[in-house]
Amino acid sequence: MAIETALIIEDEPHVQKFLVESLKQKNCSVTIAKNKESGICSIRDKHFDLILCDMTITATLGTDVLKAAKQKDPDTLVILLTTYEHIENAVEAIRLGAFNYLIKPFSQDTFEAMLEKAQEHSSLLEENHFLRKEISTQHSSDKEQLIAQSDLMKKILSDVSKIAASNASVFISGESGTGKEVIAHAIHFQSPRSENPFIKVNCAAIPAPLLESEFFGHEKGAFTGAINKKLGRFELADKGTLLLDEISEIPLELQPKLLRAIQEMEFERVGSMRPTKVDVRFISTSNRAMKEAVEQKIFREDLYYRLNVVPIHLPPLRDRKEDILPLAAYFLERLCTENRKQSKRLSSESKEKLLAYHWPGNIRELANVMERAVVMNPSELLYPEHLSLEIEDPQKPQPPAICFPSGITLQEMEKRLILQTLSDQKNNRTKTAQVLGISIRTLRNKLQLYVS
Repeated sequence: MAIETALIIEDEPHVQKFLVESLKQKNCSVTIAKNKESGICSIRDKHFDLILCDMTITATLGTDVLKAAKQKDPDTLVILLTTYEHIENAVEAIRLGAFNYLIKPFSQDTFEAMLEKAQEHSSLLEENHFLRKEISTQHSSDKEQLIAQSDLMKKILSDVSKIAASNASVFISGESGTGKEVIAHAIHFQSPRSENPFIKVNCAAIPAPLLESEFFGHEKGAFTGAINKKLGRFELADKGTLLLDEISEIPLELQPKLLRAIQEMEFERVGSMRPTKVDVRFISTSNRAMKEAVEQKIFREDLYYRLNVVPIHLPPLRDRKEDILPLAAYFLERLCTENRKQSKRLSSESKEKLLAYHWPGNIRELANVMERAVVMNPSELLYPEHLSLEIEDPQKPQPPAICFPSGITLQEMEKRLILQTLSDQKNNRTKTAQVLGISIRTLRNKLQLYVS
């Protein structure tokens, strides 16, 4: 987004002339005000992308103009023109939200460099507004999936309504596919923050060296490959909610910085010494036993308790069978519409098969089963053979359990379990991680520890 409109509040004619000529060379429309009153009136009457304000006209001019500008449009960039005698006031104004300041007298090159930074920041604001809108739009229909017939889920949804009204950090636990992210969305969209951003960061999917930049952003040139300034997820989520998905996978060395940012609501971008304040509500999720992670010293206890203010545990689908058929009907209707298929329904035999299945993949697996049935079968009525489910035969011999001798350490038990499961899965790490209920990253770290 180009800086197209600017307001100059300056009473020195030669400075006015210099600023006007420089801005008009950038095809910028300029308005001039010689005092505080006319400047604030101009701000109230018209939108400005940029305001250049001399702080030396009156003692409170900079902060008064900044307040008026931010009330009209929080994205308006305010650059203060000051002298060494007033520099402390300029620094305080930056803390309150001003973009930057220039010390008079300044050269053409200095002013050009400041305009370039302002232009870059303005473009970033536009890009991030688009991202926030896209994310919010993408998740705006998630409330439709809050389907609950079981007493377990009715109680959880009742709790969600109470939790949403607060600012308390929430920790959602449960097996993969139980709907942790959907519950997180429900908390956000029922909260007073619902009109503000809902930002997600998948801690397991982002390479460890890049996580700090994803959280806090970075300055241009902060590291090799940082060709542009980038806002992090904390900054994008300001005034809204930040979902820390699979929080247990955050590297131990990054956890102190995350803890400080959550406690202080303040952080520094990578490559910057300037703190950035935010107002964010935190929701965390994990499919692993966090107390075990704390005991094993791979997750900080103080960070866990900071995030785990209000815990929610989602039961697996096999423990809430009353929800299976309503969810299946919901997915059928939605997927038929999305795939432009005629409406489909389940036969009584299909319903019995769904209820008899143990659903290791929980709701996510149920959605996938319904999608395959919709895409692959033209008939309106779906029978058991259309569901692609394998019901376990109770008479079928089960693989022998792993037995551990008495006196064995917990670490040795874990090592044997991981290596045996890896062998059972023919060295397929993805399947091994799924069977063990851990992420690929955690499995990789464990194997490095036990096999090296």
